[in-house]
Amino acid sequence: MDIVIAGGHGKIALHLEPLLVEAGHRVRGLIRNPAYAPDLEARGAEAVVADLEELDVDALAALLGSADAIVFAAGAGPGSGPQRKWTVDYAGAVKLMEVARRNGIDRYVMVGSMGADPDAEDDGGFGTYLRAKGQADLKLTESGLAYTIVRPGGLTDDLGTGHVTAAEHVDRGQIPRADVAAVLATVLATPGTAGLAFQLVSGDTPIPEAIARLARLRT
Repeated sequence: MDIVIAGGHGKIALHLEPLLVEAGHRVRGLIRNPAYAPDLEARGAEAVVADLEELDVDALAALLGSADAIVFAAGAGPGSGPQRKWTVDYAGAVKLMEVARRNGIDRYVMVGSMGADPDAEDDGGFGTYLRAKGQADLKLTESGLAYTIVRPGGLTDDLGTGHVTAAEHVDRGQIPRADVAAVLATVLATPGTAGLAFQLVSGDTPIPEAIARLARLRT
């Protein structure tokens, strides 16, 4: 597959890119800063300089062309103000949904957030983040694309365990970014996960088994 990753220099993406490359996929990571390109190239990915806040849908569609899947792993980050939560976490995701429709890219995998809620209080802080993510998730479910929304709990930089708990609703917990990346790679390899939204924390179930179980429940 030809897979485009928004937020190509984010911590999850930097774990995901080599997994996809090792599986034989072409991987293109979208970055704002050209200085990040060597980090992607070291992982076998192609760096594409594209600022989701600055470029409009026409420019993004022309830049990306055809692909098989988009992974939205971008985010304004915890230190950002409320405006960037809307321009990145919401508007950036929605722009790429429109690009996907225009360019015939049917598969769209979203890195969401546990607690995302389109009706959360727009309080200028964490509530704004949850509202922006929830609104983006809602747009994706209404987009007609073959979507999957993965909503991890608290993210850590611990080593991945390869084991998770994944379900529509799970108890709050944490999960290494490396395991989130492994789940995303497995989701992309599992067409039966299209149309699913699920929460994700560390657990006892091997990732392939956890994702296969979700796909079976979908059918």
